[in-house]
Amino acid sequence: MLNQTLSRQPAESLRKLAAAHRTERLHLALSGARESAFDWTLADDRIAWEGAQDVLALHNDPDKLALGDFFRAWMSEAGREHLRQVTEDTSTTDCTFSFEFEAASALGSEWVEMRGVRVAGANGMTERLVGVLRIVSERVRDAQRLHYLATRDELTGHLNRTSLRAELSEAIEAARAENRSCAFLVAAIDRLAVINEAYGFGAADEVIVAVGERLAGSLRGTDVIGRTAGNKFGVLVGNCSEREISLVAERLRAAVRSAVISTRGGTVAATISVGAVCLPANASSSQEAMLRAEEALDHARGRGRDGFAIYAKSAQRETARLRLMSIADEVVAALHEKRLVFAYQPIVSAKTRLPIHHECLLRMLRADGTVVSAGQFIPAAEQLGLVRLVDRHALEMTIEKLHENPEVHLAVNVSGTTAGDPSWLQSF
Repeated sequence: MLNQTLSRQPAESLRKLAAAHRTERLHLALSGARESAFDWTLADDRIAWEGAQDVLALHNDPDKLALGDFFRAWMSEAGREHLRQVTEDTSTTDCTFSFEFEAASALGSEWVEMRGVRVAGANGMTERLVGVLRIVSERVRDAQRLHYLATRDELTGHLNRTSLRAELSEAIEAARAENRSCAFLVAAIDRLAVINEAYGFGAADEVIVAVGERLAGSLRGTDVIGRTAGNKFGVLVGNCSEREISLVAERLRAAVRSAVISTRGGTVAATISVGAVCLPANASSSQEAMLRAEEALDHARGRGRDGFAIYAKSAQRETARLRLMSIADEVVAALHEKRLVFAYQPIVSAKTRLPIHHECLLRMLRADGTVVSAGQFIPAAEQLGLVRLVDRHALEMTIEKLHENPEVHLAVNVSGTTAGDPSWLQSF
């Protein structure tokens, strides 16, 4: 009997030692990963914690987080809603969960990831939540920054063309459904190329930013502004009749010309020309609305600086519009299907009669194999705001060819729209 007792004691000690080692390994792993493990029993609403203290240290009294009520109060409202959905699940099988929430801290707030497993009882009610917490503020803010950059113009902070077009599509659908009118206006900074030459690209950027701020400052809270091209802004005005559009346009133009703009290169007196279209009566899609506002802008510019024109239907313009939209569809398809190619024209030295470099002339291959010269589609691409995509594609093709053949010298043409935008080269 004594021998059996003695033999059981070493075995029991070994089991305890092994358990202690497992606990130590778990603690080290959690600490190294900077994660806090939790075991939350819902019956008594108590939480047992293990591992790193990084997350718990965010709370002004970490000991209180041993109670579920204090933990819920610490979470953001969205976090509490995620937690409620997890705990109110009534499936009889255990299931995993993962979500992020904002938690208050001494320095403001931090983002925390909560993931683990929901342990269900026989009746499907949640008995325990077991998992880990970790701080993910840097990752969340990086994602928010990427989303911001994907939807915003980097220079001005306003919506970019893609995001503005999405807003415009929604506005047209809403106006049609509610039997009301809205308006889309395109405001172009007059003579920005002259400002570039006289004051430099940096000053031109400052003018673009200042004009955007003045336009935004003259709008209602429900109106939307975005940058659609190097010197152009698009403005979406809800609940706006055709009669009211001219008042909106005058307010925008007055805001820009109200005072000179101070730049590093000197003071600049800026003006804008505005083209507008009343929706949905004159356009059924965002692309059509943008095109017709651009048509009106062309008419406004024809009258000189600081002009305004509103789109009016015309059989001749409608034919031209349909042709432009057809070309636009072809250009977009060619970009996606890589059917924009180069024809290489040698530039020959007058002395040696030998090529000194080649000019990359852009061509579009149609689906049937026919070749379209740049002169047949670039003007349409410029008018529809697609030319920067075309220019970027041409530059990427040029760089690719130079990588393949480092010894060659190539020249590539870019549009005036791209050349007049000081920020375009920064992406290369």
